[in-house]
Amino acid sequence: MTIARSRTIRSGNSEAVRLPKDVAFGDDVELVCVRSGGVITMYPEGMTIPAMLQRLQALPRFRAIEHRDDEPLPERAGL
Repeated sequence: MTIARSRTIRSGNSEAVRLPKDVAFGDDVELVCVRSGGVITMYPEGMTIPAMLQRLQALPRFRAIEHRDDEPLPERAGL
């Protein structure tokens, strides 16, 4: 678990927190923030099914699928 410290800042009419590099989510990531008393939990918003399918389709394709040999394996004594 990574622990990092930061401070709140004003950004227009909002309060903002700069996330240090060690705990940053990256650019343009929509976050869900849940406050329970003095604890705020942030996590990336869940991906929709169409967005997930689009990301899966963008993955590189396999050039070939490996197949197992059709030769039977010899029996081994003691197994």
